[in-house]
Amino acid sequence: VTQLALDGVYMLQLWLATAGISRTPPLRARTPLASIAESASVHSPLASSALTAVSSHPVVTRNEYCSWFAKGEATDEQVKDLVVQFSVFSNLFLLAQLNKVINSPTLEGAREGKEILANEIGVVFKPKKQKTAELAREAAEKGFDPNVVSVTGSVEGGVFSHRAAHFEWLCDVGKDMGLTFDELGKRRHGSEATLHFCDALYRIYGSEDLSTALGASFAIEHWANAGFWDQLIEGFELLNAKRPAGAKRYPMGFWRFHQALEAQHAAHTMDELEEAIEDGLISDEVRFRQAAHEMLDACSIFWEGLEASRQGRPYSVTTLKAR
Repeated sequence: VTQLALDGVYMLQLWLATAGISRTPPLRARTPLASIAESASVHSPLASSALTAVSSHPVVTRNEYCSWFAKGEATDEQVKDLVVQFSVFSNLFLLAQLNKVINSPTLEGAREGKEILANEIGVVFKPKKQKTAELAREAAEKGFDPNVVSVTGSVEGGVFSHRAAHFEWLCDVGKDMGLTFDELGKRRHGSEATLHFCDALYRIYGSEDLSTALGASFAIEHWANAGFWDQLIEGFELLNAKRPAGAKRYPMGFWRFHQALEAQHAAHTMDELEEAIEDGLISDEVRFRQAAHEMLDACSIFWEGLEASRQGRPYSVTTLKAR
């Protein structure tokens, strides 16, 4: 049941492959949300209605910013804007995940929440059949490269390295663009739209109310499978192909790791929701639905803020709420 929360997080929380997989694999074919429903045993009215509502939300059906970015037309300044705002989201997500751990109603849930948190701050997942010593040697040899560290397994028996922290992978992207550590990840660098999204994660995703937290997790997982990772990678690959000779290419590890991570989770989300329903963990269906919708609204605002910024027009969350 708490695996639903685990999968949902692996967005914000945000990454590619187990050792031995090609460093530059082809883009995965994402699983359409409708296919997820067909492949899962969806019987309950709540699960069916939840998937329908999430699948039809604008952030899932038409993400204008990511559709534009996928064309590979972004300028260096527009890419910097994306990296800075994503870095704020990545760093502040740690607070939301810690809040989720603290508010977990069960020991199992708290432990699964810590799996996410530990991986975010630099503990590499250990696949079940791999020995810790072997993992440590391989990861160190490859510099804890996000292109090759595992997206499966557990932090139990895993290996910690500062270089495996997701935020540091994003700092690598910023560094090659001339951005310093102090220019990334701080709340003061976040736009109003980005901070609204991060604060919603802390409040809704990390809620003490389990119906609310599960609704947010369900929404986040489906948002993460809506294709935006694919679109960002498509855009970066096109931009890299156009870089002049001798110019640094944008590092792809951060983005590819999260793309692959989502491929591990998407097909199981509906079954996990059914388990949560059967176990009686969703005591208030109204709060569950409201949380899912509000979480997706906050996701939309994050991308809308980036869309407004790249167009050079103002964007006010306060004004938006007042309408």
